[in-house]
Amino acid sequence: MEIMTGKLLGFALVLTRISAFFIVLPVFGWKSIPVRIKVAVTVLISIFFLMITPLSVDATKVSTLETILLMANEATYGLALGLIVTIVFSAVKFSGRVIERQMGMAMAHILDPLTGERTQPLGNLLEMIFVILFLAANGHHAFLLIISRSYETFPIGSTPTIPVLAGGVTKASSTMLLLGLRLAAPILAAFILLMVALAVLARIVPEMNILFISLPLRVGLGLLMAAIFLPFINGFVAEFADWMGKLLPL
Repeated sequence: MEIMTGKLLGFALVLTRISAFFIVLPVFGWKSIPVRIKVAVTVLISIFFLMITPLSVDATKVSTLETILLMANEATYGLALGLIVTIVFSAVKFSGRVIERQMGMAMAHILDPLTGERTQPLGNLLEMIFVILFLAANGHHAFLLIISRSYETFPIGSTPTIPVLAGGVTKASSTMLLLGLRLAAPILAAFILLMVALAVLARIVPEMNILFISLPLRVGLGLLMAAIFLPFINGFVAEFADWMGKLLPL
């Protein structure tokens, strides 16, 4: 009976951490994936990690209140890990939004079928391409590796260090901004050159309506530079894995 109690407690703790991690995780947390598949995958992964991960607490000496606190700790750590991965994952979409604002398409919104949220078309396209390349490179294995390494750093039943988790989330946010701006930097440079050319043209030909001419030029230049930029997204996949290893508190 005590062995069964220990197994049930261990399974509940493992399931709590993995469920919290997958709730906010990109790709797996999308609304387009059926809930039954999410539950089935989460339970199977939890059973697998339960078999290979030792329990650091004695289940026979744990009260109900302590069980709730242990599950809260596991949920906190799982949510923090998933949030860090999601923030860094959003760098590509952030760069797409920066480009769209320069193109004058900030008000163009579509319904993202993956997340069910209103988003901008170019950022959504770049994110989809990045996800395809990420999965093609077996990037989903990195998610399982994150869970495995998390149990080495914080075993089942241990208390996560809140300052470390908060620091990881903060660093991930700043990294997302830096990566997004770096990805969009070549296109931003092209728009700066376009603005300089239009300014010179406005001085040479004052009668010309520069605002009317600049709108199609900005859209055309943005689409052209985005097409040139697409092959370089593949290089960001490996860099994304490196940043996850640096930012995650593992």
